[in-house]
Amino acid sequence: MSVYLHDIPLADAQKRLQQALKEAGLWKILGMEEIPLDEKAVGRVTAEPVWAKISSPHYHASAMDGFALRAEKTVGAMPTAPVTLEIGPQAQYVDTGDPLPDWANAVVPIENVEALNFDANPADDSRHPDLIRIRAALTPWSHVRPMGEDIVATQLVLPAGQILRPVDLGAAAASGHTHLRVSRKPRVAILPTGTELVPVGTSVKRGDIIEYNSIVLGAQARSWGAEVERYPISIDDFALIRSRVQAAADGHDLVLLNAGSSAGSEDFSSRVVEELGTLLVHGVAVRPGHPVILGLIRRSDGSGVTPIIGAPGYPVSAALTGEIFVEPLLAVWQGRQPFHPEEVTAALTRKITSPAGDDDYVRMVVGKVGDRLLAAPLSRGAGVITSLVKADGISILPRGVQGLEPGTPVKVRLYRPSHELEQTIFAIGSHDMTLDIVAQFLAERQRRLISANVGSQGGLVALRRGEAHLAGSHLLDPQTGEYNLPYLKQYLPDTPVEVVTWVGREQGLLTLRGNPKGIKGLADLARPDVRFVNRQRGAGTRVLLDYHLGRLGISPADVQGYDQEEYTHLAVAAAVASGRADCGLAVTASAQALDLDFIPLFQERYDLIIPCKYLEGDLLAPLFELMTDASFRKAVAALPGYDLSQMGKIVQACSE
Repeated sequence: MSVYLHDIPLADAQKRLQQALKEAGLWKILGMEEIPLDEKAVGRVTAEPVWAKISSPHYHASAMDGFALRAEKTVGAMPTAPVTLEIGPQAQYVDTGDPLPDWANAVVPIENVEALNFDANPADDSRHPDLIRIRAALTPWSHVRPMGEDIVATQLVLPAGQILRPVDLGAAAASGHTHLRVSRKPRVAILPTGTELVPVGTSVKRGDIIEYNSIVLGAQARSWGAEVERYPISIDDFALIRSRVQAAADGHDLVLLNAGSSAGSEDFSSRVVEELGTLLVHGVAVRPGHPVILGLIRRSDGSGVTPIIGAPGYPVSAALTGEIFVEPLLAVWQGRQPFHPEEVTAALTRKITSPAGDDDYVRMVVGKVGDRLLAAPLSRGAGVITSLVKADGISILPRGVQGLEPGTPVKVRLYRPSHELEQTIFAIGSHDMTLDIVAQFLAERQRRLISANVGSQGGLVALRRGEAHLAGSHLLDPQTGEYNLPYLKQYLPDTPVEVVTWVGREQGLLTLRGNPKGIKGLADLARPDVRFVNRQRGAGTRVLLDYHLGRLGISPADVQGYDQEEYTHLAVAAAVASGRADCGLAVTASAQALDLDFIPLFQERYDLIIPCKYLEGDLLAPLFELMTDASFRKAVAALPGYDLSQMGKIVQACSE
């Protein structure tokens, strides 16, 4: 039986909240206020239609510097048969924007006029001609902005519910307005809870968690048009949380209570809501974000109720709770439409599984490889905030779908403009510490680098499937001692590729500072008191390890932790630094990153494998420019254990 009050479908949860707010009279615009018409009005939402008070322009205005005249007086004018007009009764000089004389209906640009018979002293710069000669006929209203050309008095300038843009402010001003009536900004209170939480800037110790969910939720709400107040962290104390929730409900339109929404011994959120009001929903069938709370809090003065949303403590769950529940509610309160992100259809790059009973929000990176738009799933962990940072969008797998196979078309709701996807370089393969540096330098060159760490062999498979522009690889062939080239015949027999040396790297064993286990080399992995953390199957580091274990006569079964796998060098370093393992095989720079000792063992070559067809356009050109860029090379050289002497060397050309 579910530990939640009701583990209900998302649509039912949204409907239940909406119905409760309608009954409370809160499913509508909260109110309006009048604000001055200036640049500070941008982003506000019109609470009522804006009608033009005056026309724009409100008179017939010259659109050029020239002479106002009657177009009928120019009939028959030609280069060989010019028409001459007298200044005063037949033509009058006007600057751009000047009102036309009542009798005029056209303007001849000054550059199309010949001035004749000047009436002033030739030395006087203010002199004017008595006559002008015109060699082309004009039609009525030529070079004139007629009254109301832009706006006609009484017409609709802006509808209600318009999010004001800079140009909207200009149109409102042109139509005679000095103030606008806009919807009142919703007031949102955010209450982070948890004894383990510490504020940003605190020196953390073991067990401390930096509290940043309130920053994310607050920034979301502010970007969606709300005023935000973030409360201090509340420890897991029922009475304290209860009193702060009541105070927040009394002074705000919405309370966001973060964490404590599950069913643990210190999860008080649902009890607080039950005591102070009505608990509508506890548990929604979405992943991530399962233990969401929806409810209403009674205000102390009896004036009504304030909705409360309990967001889970995991950061991804909290952020998605904001997108799913908070943004649509703020839209209603401001009288605007909810945001509808741009949506694209892309082919899935790898198999994903999904819980059958939940709507599954899968974070995706999206890019175009060849003529195909691809979507690569990111980490599914609800605590991995960087997965949202990296994500280009979200795919929603509806309830009842338990998984999708590679190549399946999926819809992705984009977090970024679709045109940026055209400038994305997909790199799938072996992890290397320099890729983050590459991403930064490419960003300065209007390119995005998306890297997925699936191991060297996985990268070659991705190239074969047409799912990447390039793959990083450092596969050692035990028979020849050669890197990468022998594997191309196995994995890419029909795909012409260029192989470019990227870096030379030093690999070795990472241990805690002081090397407490006295580990000296791979032979020590067979010791029963040594716990090892490995790389995933197909990783070049795993191939390197297996090769040297074989030479030492050590069976994988003799290595404690051989089956404990990580996907990056930094993840291996984190496993050692946290005490989950005594050692792991990784590059030198990963040891420095987490302040570990390093036992050097091997030198290896890390190459970029690039299908020749992707070299034809200019997408990868900035990547090749980096290979000779002094600033970039200096940044890479600052990482320990890297050799740049062969960077850019073509090991195998497309012509071979």
